[in-house]
Order: sequence, then C-alpha cells, then structure tokens
Amino acid sequence: MSKIGGSLMFTAHEPVAPPDKKRLLRHALGLFPTGVAVVTSTTRAGERLGATVSSFSSVSLDPPLVLFSMARGANSFDAWNSVDAFAVNILDELQTDISTRFSRAKSDKWSGLNPQISEATGAPLLGDALAWFDCKTWARYDGGDHIILVGEIVSYAHRTGDNARPLVFFASNYTRLDDSPTNTDGERSLFSLKSNALG
Repeated sequence: MSKIGGSLMFTAHEPVAPPDKKRLLRHALGLFPTGVAVVTSTTRAGERLGATVSSFSSVSLDPPLVLFSMARGANSFDAWNSVDAFAVNILDELQTDISTRFSRAKSDKWSGLNPQISEATGAPLLGDALAWFDCKTWARYDGGDHIILVGEIVSYAHRTGDNARPLVFFASNYTRLDDSPTNTDGERSLFSLKSNALG
C-alpha cells in the first residue's frame, strides 16, 4: 500500500492459491486482529488434546453456539474430527508461553500442567485463562483445507476484576491492547467471577 496525493493505494491480488499467493493471502488475512484461544479435549481413549487457534468465533446465543476450525494437515486432525466435546480457553495477554506451547506439533504440550477437568464433558480447562467455554460438539462442516467444529456451550466461566486483558494476534505476532477494556459508554468494564451452567 502506498499514499499518493493524500489517497491510500492498495495492491490487488487475484484469489488464486499457488504457494507465493497463499503467503500473500495469509498476510492480508493476518491484518485482522484476533484473540487467541487454546481448544482442548479428551479422546475416548483418554488422550488429552490441545491446540492454539485464532479462528474462534461466537455463532449464536439461542442456542449458545461457538466455533473454531482445525487444519486437515494437523497431526491430531483425526482425533479432533471425532471428539464429542471440547473446551475453548481464551488466553490472557501474559499467556504467550501457553499459546506457543499448544501451537507446536508433536510436543508434550501437557507436561507440567495440571488442568481442571470438566465434570460435564471431561475436557481439560486451563488455569489463568480469561474465560473458558465447555462445549458439546453440535456439528462439523467442511471448510476447504480445514474442518469447522461448532459446539453448544454447556457451561462457562470468566475472569474477575477489571484486569481482564486478552492476548491479541496481529500480522503474525502477539500484541496487547493499548488501553483497559471499555464498554460502549467509554467506561471501564468490570468482570465478575461466575461459573455458569446452561440448560
């Protein structure tokens, strides 16, 4: 992008997918800042799963639905594609180490961690997260080189106090919010300690 005569000029790219153009598209998509979450689950064989995602999104309040996507090329794809439940753990701005840990393939992601285990679904819940959402798998959808998993929230909890600040991912880097969270009236938002069961 360049600035000419006070106007912003953008470089246009055709939506095709050779390796170099995939890289350009990834860069462009990365200009949309997101939060960072770790999705967790337990397989029927008792193996713990965990993966860092930035594709988390709310879908519906009634019923309460959320989604994330998982790459088909992930080592644990087959396991994720068969889970009956999962949890989404929203990371705090100081949890870059947790994000990095769960983004690595073929590593002992759970070493040294002692997660709380959900009574409702058996999913591991990470300590010090800003919030977690415990979900039963609602649906799976084809998403090209990813699969989209939709979950129905059965319980959730979130951080207390006014220091709830998320880890942010932007342009392939971790970053932080500049200011304290505010509500739509420009006032600082307060978070109350609450665990909630739905249904």
